[in-house]
Amino acid sequence: MTNNTGQHLLLISHHNSYRIAPYIKAAKSLGLEVTIASEGSHSLVSEVASGLHIDFSNYDLSLEAIIAENQQRSFSGILGSDDQTVELAAHVAMALGLPHNPPKAALCSHRKDLARAELALSGCPVPIHCLLDLTMPLQKQLAGLPWPCVLKPLNMSASRGVIRANNEEEFHLACERLKPIVATSATEFEQTHLLIEDYIDGIEIAFEGYLHKGRLQTITIFDKPDPLVGPYFEETIYVTPSTLDVKLQQSIHSVIETACAAYGLITGAIHAECRIDREDKIWILEIASRTIGGDCARILDNKNFSVEELAISLAISQPIDVSMPEQARGVMMIPVREKGLLKRVEGLLEANKTKNIDKIDIIINQGHELVPLPEGNQYLGYIFASAETPEQVTAAIRKAYAHLSFITAPVFNINNTLA
Repeated sequence: MTNNTGQHLLLISHHNSYRIAPYIKAAKSLGLEVTIASEGSHSLVSEVASGLHIDFSNYDLSLEAIIAENQQRSFSGILGSDDQTVELAAHVAMALGLPHNPPKAALCSHRKDLARAELALSGCPVPIHCLLDLTMPLQKQLAGLPWPCVLKPLNMSASRGVIRANNEEEFHLACERLKPIVATSATEFEQTHLLIEDYIDGIEIAFEGYLHKGRLQTITIFDKPDPLVGPYFEETIYVTPSTLDVKLQQSIHSVIETACAAYGLITGAIHAECRIDREDKIWILEIASRTIGGDCARILDNKNFSVEELAISLAISQPIDVSMPEQARGVMMIPVREKGLLKRVEGLLEANKTKNIDKIDIIINQGHELVPLPEGNQYLGYIFASAETPEQVTAAIRKAYAHLSFITAPVFNINNTLA
């Protein structure tokens, strides 16, 4: 391993991000010091509380503060932990002359409407799409829409706010439901606009890879054995290695590499989502300039690398070797399917005894309010499995999940009525 003694990483992250801990661990394993730039001056996490405190809503002041901090400790790499911080990280790294993606490319990687526009201009395969202005009469914007179609917030993750509509009635209902969801977005434009696109019938896959000097390398392709047909699109099971035809997997790599070039991305981790229709055409749904989200990344951990170590190594322009074990692995993101207060989880003992199950992590505490899609954006936890084949992994996860029961209580509002 390269000697990184004396090198210093700046991680730009929301103060409550679950990604902070694995990034700190990865930086230490690579021999780097790490500073956290966040808004969390009063955080209970010592690394956050003692880190650099900035205002994410003010790029100019944040950039000024980080450049001043760099004069004190000289950063070797800048990394944004998630979709909301990669653009600022790109601006900072560019100003400091460190490895970075162009800020416009980083912006495209988390703004769905801008991403669609760039891909369409470059001739990349994206669904037919348009913008919807929620401040304008909806009826005047319906002409020519395909049915079914999918409505999406411009800048949200974990399938929050993604709704399929099969006709005009469902479309109007979806818009009304989405108004309070997008009202929480960061900018006025994101609060008043939706992306509308053609629904692509077919299977869905996830791609994990990385860019170095503009060349895309594949880490793995995840199959998603559960059909994602709506009306909401909850992620559930990811399994690797993919059982898709090798030639099709090569095509997936090629399509995503072309799309990365269309964005202008040249370095760093890449997480992509694609649909493959019945004619094996590959349609791009998302390309994010970050690692896979949630604790799903843990199924890629091995003695050679973690995705956080990889992302850091690219940020300091010293990419590490990446190789995946031959054993099949999988994870289920346990969906929230019923609104209520979580009282208890039953069946954990039996589920953990299931053959080929490695572990089950329940991350939501008792008493926490559960909010299903499309309003929610959380998972109850994760089921991890490994076996000789992807089919065995999928079967084990399904069997373990069948043992679990999530007991909830109704949620009452301040007027003592059901919420």
